[in-house]
Amino acid sequence: MWKGRTPGVYDNWEACKKEVEGFQGALYKGFPDLGSAEAAYAKGFAGFEKTENGTPKCSPTEREVKRKTDKNELSVFIAVDAACSGNPGKMEYQGVFVDFGTQPATTTTLFKSPVFENGTNNIGEFLAIVHALAWQKQKRTLYPIYSDSVNAQKWVREKKCKTKLQPNAKNEYLFELIGRAEKWLRENDDWMRENSLSIPVLKWKTEIWGEIPADYGRK
Repeated sequence: MWKGRTPGVYDNWEACKKEVEGFQGALYKGFPDLGSAEAAYAKGFAGFEKTENGTPKCSPTEREVKRKTDKNELSVFIAVDAACSGNPGKMEYQGVFVDFGTQPATTTTLFKSPVFENGTNNIGEFLAIVHALAWQKQKRTLYPIYSDSVNAQKWVREKKCKTKLQPNAKNEYLFELIGRAEKWLRENDDWMRENSLSIPVLKWKTEIWGEIPADYGRK
């Protein structure tokens, strides 16, 4: 945040929002990780989009973003999605950083998995959510995570991938990753509880908002 009540770099939207909401002429922007935010803050706001009269164009407030997009309560978040050709079949997943505080909204790919043999869409969604959580802990960021899979969100809460798919020679490595993901959830339970308000795992409302920003577009 370049201009607000207390300018500086913030690692979560809730803290930043308190500094810019209601502040006239606030200048701020979301970034996918702390390093990018610190570099942009040091560089200054001058390099970003300007209005017609040449003055810096500030990001809209949360209320303005919600009114313009009618999508979510927060303007900056991580979206995850999976794609599977067949059930089971070739599966992959990805996560993207989304910023509705820019006009137009921007998306940045954070991670992409390889293609796994003999997987399912729900397994991919589960691994994508865990990957997003682990990525945020490593990068020390706190953004909400959106997924359009209710099953995957339930499995993350229960720290168990309850797939009916059976292990076999083709998906041996995939099940190894599932085991590692479940272990990560158990070992980081305290961290997730501590940050549950800052990084909630939320349901993307496809019927209202359209396809999730991380969608592979193969439908």
